[in-house]
Amino acid sequence: MGLEFGLDTFGDITRDPDGEPLTAAQTIRNIVEQAELADRVGIDFFGVGEHHRKEFAVSAPEMVLAAIASRTERIRLGTAVTVLSSDDPVRVYERFATLDALSGGRAEVVLGRGSFTESFPLFGFDLRDYEALFEEKLELFVELVKEKPVTWSGTMRPALVDADVFPKTENGLRTWVGVGGSPESVVRVARHGLGLMLAIIGGPAARFAPFVELYHRSIAAFGTAEHPIAVHSPGHIAETDEEAWDAAYSGFEAMNNTIGKERGWPVYSRARFQNDVGPAGAIYSGSPERVAQKIADTVRTLGIGRFDLKYATGTLGHEQLMRSIELYGTEVIPRVRDLLK
Repeated sequence: MGLEFGLDTFGDITRDPDGEPLTAAQTIRNIVEQAELADRVGIDFFGVGEHHRKEFAVSAPEMVLAAIASRTERIRLGTAVTVLSSDDPVRVYERFATLDALSGGRAEVVLGRGSFTESFPLFGFDLRDYEALFEEKLELFVELVKEKPVTWSGTMRPALVDADVFPKTENGLRTWVGVGGSPESVVRVARHGLGLMLAIIGGPAARFAPFVELYHRSIAAFGTAEHPIAVHSPGHIAETDEEAWDAAYSGFEAMNNTIGKERGWPVYSRARFQNDVGPAGAIYSGSPERVAQKIADTVRTLGIGRFDLKYATGTLGHEQLMRSIELYGTEVIPRVRDLLK
């Protein structure tokens, strides 16, 4: 399988040309339009995140992905990520198997613990069980995607005895696990023989090289199936560096300061943003040439099989996002392929 390129969105509530926030409903309709464009310009994958807070419009990504499936032809569809810890593995499997049927075999799922915790109290889970919930539910999900009757028991949900789950997929369900930088998480992904999705949202990509090496070593030690490694990182593309940076900064500032108030982060600054878009930062923003060079460097450094650009952050408007998607598909991706020849 050759190098793949994807796009991810968390469904950030954006603003209209007058600076007024859009409704969540309009934001969701815009996401479908953005995915249609991604399909037309040849992007391989489109991922929609799951959140349960006012800054994001999408709490049920499978519903949005089903709408996208009916209006696209070839692009693969999945999440970024599904918060498995506060969901039921059986229902997650059933929803994605249904999406796979609707899309003609284009569904995949990215599982994770989630960087936000609102879903835990919302669905009646105790945050003290944060680690145990994910570990146990991931074990069950791995059994479910084998698509055979499952006998399983744990402590976080009722046991299953010879349970058969429907519908079956026609060619299996591609499954990744999102990892933010914990060695234990990397080893767990390898132990289950799943795809590793590295969420690189700070610092240089090179600092994740030890995790790539650890994944390969662990796969060999466990004797499990090896899959391509993917990277998910934020960015924005425009005709020039300055245009891209000026457009993107306000969105990154708004999102970082909103979340930062809850987590004790320092106030976001333009100086920090400019560092993040540089070679040592994790934001892939600028002209098509600059972004292509940075992606190519990341591919070379980590030996990855897919790069997913989180193209929407904060209040960036729909038309700006559409242009970023167009440039990513028509200029950045071909240029990366040329650089890597």
